[in-house]
Amino acid sequence: MTSAARTEPSGTEPSGTVRDPLRDADRLRDADRLRDAEPLRDADPLRDLVESMDVLRSPGGCPWDAEQTHESLVRYLLEETYELVETIETGDRAGLREELGDVLFQVVFHARIAAEDHDDPFTLDDVAADLVAKLHRRHPHVFGDDEYVDAAHLTTRWDQIKQQEKARASVLDGIPLDQGALSRAQKVVSRAQRAGLLDDALQTDVATLPDGTTLPDGTSQPDGRSQAGDTTQPADTSQPDGTSQAGDTSGRRDDRTGPEPIDATEIGAELLAVVRRAQDAGIDAEGALRATVRQLEDAIRAAEQ
Repeated sequence: MTSAARTEPSGTEPSGTVRDPLRDADRLRDADRLRDAEPLRDADPLRDLVESMDVLRSPGGCPWDAEQTHESLVRYLLEETYELVETIETGDRAGLREELGDVLFQVVFHARIAAEDHDDPFTLDDVAADLVAKLHRRHPHVFGDDEYVDAAHLTTRWDQIKQQEKARASVLDGIPLDQGALSRAQKVVSRAQRAGLLDDALQTDVATLPDGTTLPDGTSQPDGRSQAGDTTQPADTSQPDGTSQAGDTSGRRDDRTGPEPIDATEIGAELLAVVRRAQDAGIDAEGALRATVRQLEDAIRAAEQ
């Protein structure tokens, strides 16, 4: 791997001074003792985390940490995120606390690497400041003069704000291309439904779908054509701050999601059955869904014109 350029963090020795790792370790141990002795209100664990990361990346620190890049850390960020999701889904409270820390470490690690960039450096403080500003923009009913009406109005307002911020040409802009096929498919359908484009897109794209295939709006006919007239839109899973809510696996059903009652267990069983059919047929289920979603995306963009 190519070593990233390293600079001294603010508040440390001037450039060119060789740091003593033993002294740095003593400094951290002294800080630990001080924290134990001082009142809890004087503790600053987040600042301690940033300073520890500084030591790891600086000369005399950890060679492995020092040579990491944004690219080399991607796999670890994904792993830690999946581990965090698992603790949430399994109700592992102790694990949740630990995995939140591991994900936070990845954020601090990437921010430290970004601070070393010669052309466009930014720090963890910059990241936090941008996030605070974003939260304020996305919640004008809390931090501004807007009034909260209901969830539907809030979602519409959020779409307007995001459109102003991003100047996006399509409702599909901003959906990560590397997102898993299933979660990406649900996001595409959600965006298109909220914009009132899904029905038109399905009518445009229906000829490309195999006969009998259940369409993304949850309806199908024997000839593969969608049933007309159902324009009901399910609640979007996006929050006003741009994040997404976790899937509801409680088995509760939103009556707005389709004409027939179905719960999470049934959906899971149907998806598993489709995967088994794909496996028996020698078909890559992930690739097949990606290809079909791309066709749907083309139809949605055409419907936007």
